Amino acid sequence: MKQYIKHQEDLRWLIAHTDGFRGGYITDLQMSKKRLLDEDSGNQVFVGTTVTVVIRYSTRDMVRVAKLTMNGVSDFSILEQEGSDCSSLAVIHAEITEDRLRFWFDPQGTLYVVCEEAVFEEVSTPCSEREAARAFAQWTFQTEEGRAPTVEWLLTRLDEAGVPCTWRGGRARSRRSSVIRWEGELLPSSEESGGRAPSVQVVAYGPVHGTGFGMTLRAPETPNRDCGRILSLVADLIARTYPGTCLVGESFFSRDEWLNWNLGRAPVR
Repeated sequence: MKQYIKHQEDLRWLIAHTDGFRGGYITDLQMSKKRLLDEDSGNQVFVGTTVTVVIRYSTRDMVRVAKLTMNGVSDFSILEQEGSDCSSLAVIHAEITEDRLRFWFDPQGTLYVVCEEAVFEEVSTPCSEREAARAFAQWTFQTEEGRAPTVEWLLTRLDEAGVPCTWRGGRARSRRSSVIRWEGELLPSSEESGGRAPSVQVVAYGPVHGTGFGMTLRAPETPNRDCGRILSLVADLIARTYPGTCLVGESFFSRDEWLNWNLGRAPVR
């Protein structure tokens, strides 16, 4: 999901939606300064500062990763003394004064940003932090359009790509969230056996907010080459079929960015 934050009602929505990022933590913090070439003078002209904060937090049985991009920054402060850590969040505070947004990310005010506007992006998944920590690799996709593909659709596309797989459905006890549509494991047909061969876990879930669906893929702690190939191929298939946002680790990708980044790693035949 993507939301622009510029007015008081936008701030109220942000705090209500995220519960103030209560109990979350900052995983990435970046500042960039943009300059453009003035063709008349031939000089580089400063046009603005952007601060981006990525926050991981949990609420309503969902693990969420949010990216808050603050544009037109006029004041930015981060003061972290030796041995201290301002990445852990209690509840952030935000207000708007004289058409400027002000964000305090910690009670001491050591991380503070004043900006003209902010862009909020978020990807959510109905998995626990323990499950995410056990995964060797994880890819999450969310779209506001269409319905989640079926297991049969995935199996057919994988077979057409020359990577036939079998499906092992999830057990009923793992239905931990009402938004989950289906879940289970993909494993190469060549690895099918009575044992627990390495497989790719797949969770398809309904819209967290509004319309669309989400999908999370996780490779196991001890993957083989086939698992990595299946995860990359399924991610490519989904991104090519639906518009949306991809999350790899703590990095956000648009569909085009993901396809360009993934180009050559797992081509679809």
